Amino acid sequence: MPDLKAISRSTTPPVAIVGGGVCGLGIAWRLAQAGRAVEVLDKGEVGRGATWAAAGMLAAGAETEPGEQALLALTLEGRRQWPAFARELEAASGIAVGDRDEGTLTVAPTRDDAEQLRFTYEFQRGLGLDLAWLSGAEAHRLEPHLRPGIAGAVLSAADHQVDNRQVALALKEACLRAGVRIHERCSVTGLDLEAGRVRGLWSGETRHAADCVVMAAGAWSGGLSWLPAQARPPVRPVKGQMLTLAMDPVSPLLRHVLWAPKIYLVPRDDGRLLVGATGEEKGCDERMTAGGVYELLDAAWRPLPAIEELPILETWVGFRPTSRDDAPILGETPVEGLLVATGHHRNGILLAPVTADAIAQLILTGETTEAVRPFGLARFDRDRKPRAAVAS
Repeated sequence: MPDLKAISRSTTPPVAIVGGGVCGLGIAWRLAQAGRAVEVLDKGEVGRGATWAAAGMLAAGAETEPGEQALLALTLEGRRQWPAFARELEAASGIAVGDRDEGTLTVAPTRDDAEQLRFTYEFQRGLGLDLAWLSGAEAHRLEPHLRPGIAGAVLSAADHQVDNRQVALALKEACLRAGVRIHERCSVTGLDLEAGRVRGLWSGETRHAADCVVMAAGAWSGGLSWLPAQARPPVRPVKGQMLTLAMDPVSPLLRHVLWAPKIYLVPRDDGRLLVGATGEEKGCDERMTAGGVYELLDAAWRPLPAIEELPILETWVGFRPTSRDDAPILGETPVEGLLVATGHHRNGILLAPVTADAIAQLILTGETTEAVRPFGLARFDRDRKPRAAVAS
């Protein structure tokens, strides 16, 4: 990435970012580092939406599925950037983000599961991913508390995880230290346009001047009434129920991120074990359900039966910002000065560094990086011609 500080001009008007999740805050931090004035507006508390509800897996290897080949280069780049991004963020904020590199272990409890896992493994290996097939005995040596008789497993050793809630706190602190103005519980009600070009935002009677607006409102992006119709991204909320169990942090049941049919389990340094997640087309329904909790616990118990002795610490619902093709929407819109960074589906944490760098570079130089070029809004309407970004 070029030296953004050398490119930026401190006298230019502010950039306004709508949405204070991991991507919105990451963009704000990068712009502030480059010397730009930045304001972040969030209808709630920054970092407390999908970012707070996530699991923090950086599983570009284990999670790649058929049909996602076009997204692979971007997710691998996100995973590649995360270790350095984590170190820089910790230094800037003074807050540890829980970067762990044990890798992701995907297990097949039964022979039928093993056949499906073998198919996925061969597909992923065909894409050049560095994965290792393990016997049941080899999987047990890595994770002794797995159910006896595991039929097979795959280890993606290059995958990481971070504590997404710590990341949210760290990004907020880094932004504040860099001079970003954060407006919480501040709903945007209008876009200020002059001759078809962005000049700012309205929040009630308050105008926030800006020469560029980045719409990073996550799952709510597609329903914002103040967005011009031609700039509205096809993004919807996909409900996910999750829960946390309490392990002994000195002797945890699990050390790797574990995937099994219909479930993933993510161990934290403090002994928490995250269990997730359902995938439900239920709009904005925030209720936990008995069926959802049962589905999570049953699917987690099958590969790791010892969880039945663990207390439940927390349950919650999150909303994945999901586009029509499950890939992010990044870059220009038909409205001059209005950019989008949304639709990350289950990859918001993973893609935060590459999203922040790409959108910051687009604002500061007018250049779209090759990594994000395939993921523009215009792919949903080939007749839609994006306007040039703001170069300052």
